[in-house]
Amino acid sequence: MPRRRRSWLRYVIIAAIVLALIGVAFRLTGPQAVESATVTSVYPSQSYTMLNATGYVVPQRKAAVASKGQGRVEWLGVLEGTPVKEGQIIARLESNDVSASLAQAQAQVKVARANLELQRAELKNAEVDLKRYKILAPQGAIPATQYDAALARFDKAKASINSDEAAIVSAQANAQAAQVAVDQTVIRAPFDGVVIEKHANVGDNITPFSSASDSKGAVVTIADMKTLEVEADVAESNIARIAVDQPCEIQLDALPDVRFAGRVSRIVPTVDRSKATVLVKVRFVDRDARVLPDMSAKVAFLSKPVPPGEKKAVVAVQPSAVVTRDGKKVVYTIEHDSARELPVSTGERIGDLVAVQGVKPGDVLVLVPGDKMKDGAKVTVAKK
Repeated sequence: MPRRRRSWLRYVIIAAIVLALIGVAFRLTGPQAVESATVTSVYPSQSYTMLNATGYVVPQRKAAVASKGQGRVEWLGVLEGTPVKEGQIIARLESNDVSASLAQAQAQVKVARANLELQRAELKNAEVDLKRYKILAPQGAIPATQYDAALARFDKAKASINSDEAAIVSAQANAQAAQVAVDQTVIRAPFDGVVIEKHANVGDNITPFSSASDSKGAVVTIADMKTLEVEADVAESNIARIAVDQPCEIQLDALPDVRFAGRVSRIVPTVDRSKATVLVKVRFVDRDARVLPDMSAKVAFLSKPVPPGEKKAVVAVQPSAVVTRDGKKVVYTIEHDSARELPVSTGERIGDLVAVQGVKPGDVLVLVPGDKMKDGAKVTVAKK
């Protein structure tokens, strides 16, 4: 009986040792816990960026187009996005009343001119009679009173000429004022641009100087797309690092893969107390039709212009993801819980990253691979 008990105990000890060895082997051959890093694309200009700021694209030249006259819109020839030229008719207001006033004023000019012609004929007749009476009066052929009447008639006719000439000038001024009123019913584009907002439709009342709820002040808003710039708020503590004509790089949220060259146009000489910021305006060096007003923008203020060879993004990784194996630089990508070894070549440092060739943006790499990391090794990404 003791002999059987010792045999059973020996089997238990052997089984425990085997299980322990199996656990150790499993731990040695199981997946390695590693930290990961994602390959990204960066722009070389980040290495000489002095300051970053955010803002919006705004047109330097923008106008809410209206008329000094009042009336109802009877024709509207543009929509949002319609390009217009300076002087182009974009809308018309009802003009029956002012057109009638213009016709009346023009008729008054004709009446004044007709009266002038009549008075000129009267003056000519009075002048003939006066010459005749000047000959007859000294001879006693006519009474002196008749000569005096002829002289008075001549002076009156001459005075009427001056009055009628002044009446013509007054009538012409009234006609010109009526013409201006008619012209104000035709709304024209003040400059070349694009309609970015439509405020009124056909049938709406246009009353520029009224705040009535059922009236509109402007018909459309036009922006000159050639004057687009970025308005960025810069902390007043950093404004000393910015100068007029300083090179910049502009990134738009709508076009994240494109960087636009810019220059500091002007610095508004006042501080916003509520935000402790200074408004800096940055112009685009090259115009792009994809840039639109009110787009969100990020501005990087640079210490030097971007060289032509550094305007495209490069692939970059954290330096600790690159290791040397057999004299070659390699990285380990994580694919389906396995590490795959890839040879790479490195370039210059860009901030905290290093440019690299051999991988693509979005690849997940093993961060700080140890000496035991091999091609095909099983890995598991440690939770941060």
